[in-house]
Amino acid sequence: MTLHQSWAAVPPIQLVESEADMISDLAWSARDRFPDVCQLLLEEVGRASLCTRADLPDDVVAMGSAVTYHDARDGAARQVRLVYPSHADVALGRISILTPIGAALIGMRAGASILWPDREGHLRDIMVESVGQVA
Repeated sequence: MTLHQSWAAVPPIQLVESEADMISDLAWSARDRFPDVCQLLLEEVGRASLCTRADLPDDVVAMGSAVTYHDARDGAARQVRLVYPSHADVALGRISILTPIGAALIGMRAGASILWPDREGHLRDIMVESVGQVA
């Protein structure tokens, strides 16, 4: 049974094919350090519709996207940029794809929401408010 099967319906996601390959490789290489997040990332890549960067809609979260999301748990809206681990810096708002929130955001479309586990395993309702692509 996959982790998603016990949750409410998950929204469709879309990934850039080359990024999906890199994310899969990264998840496999980090699975001993971050087993839960890596499993979730692999499931997300497996269920995603793949496209080229040119065909990705502007309102879909990709690597490097600036994202504003709403966390229903505390009501806060946060602005982050989704990056690979080597570029992560929480103080600068750059979050790694290998964090629970990074894994939740990838491939999501503005206006979509998902129930997603935090580091403690509690489900959080995350809604993407807006997405800005890298120029």
